[in-house]
Amino acid sequence: MGETVKIAISPAIQLGGSLFTPNQLAEIGHVLGADAKVEVTPFKQLYAEVALEQRDAVKEKLEQIGLDVNPAGFVTKSLIACNFCKGAEEAGLETAVALNEAIAGIATPTPLKIGYAGCALGTSEPLIKDIGVVKMRDKFDIYVGGEPKGLKTSFAKLLRSGVTEKQLIPTVIALIDFYKENAKGKEKFGKFVDRISLDRLKDMTLMGKEGGGHETID
Repeated sequence: MGETVKIAISPAIQLGGSLFTPNQLAEIGHVLGADAKVEVTPFKQLYAEVALEQRDAVKEKLEQIGLDVNPAGFVTKSLIACNFCKGAEEAGLETAVALNEAIAGIATPTPLKIGYAGCALGTSEPLIKDIGVVKMRDKFDIYVGGEPKGLKTSFAKLLRSGVTEKQLIPTVIALIDFYKENAKGKEKFGKFVDRISLDRLKDMTLMGKEGGGHETID
């Protein structure tokens, strides 16, 4: 098979949650081949290894049937979204789709998981994600630093409340960029938040809100 690369396959962000159609599953099997091994991940993606020279063709075929294909490994995962049980408009489906398009596949020091909940029920468990977004009526709350693994599970802390739809994606991107620029090696995002401090991250995102960019730590 030669050199291989791992890809991450996700269904579109949609009403009802992470839903694959029978046709999509059949096409995944057809495109990858009978001998392929497909891993189901905790962050609602399918991992598969493909030949490096076939990666672009596989990506194109899977995207043609409505699937998202991104790099695997040390990147921002596809948005882990809720089921939008309150409906597309009230739960912010369009916003979630736009957020996913903005963040999925960005190279990061360690794998980064971002959760989105369309209401305070939080069925996508945003408070145990690296970054969690919760829609509260017509605004959004952003949480940072959740950790679901190990014996010392920790909940994310509230970073910003009352974030507008216009501010949401720039704020999340600013957090990702700041993490990429200032993490120590393969420092996990939760430990990064603890080291930098919530107040400093809050100041950084507020600087971005006012158009002043964000600082880099020496």
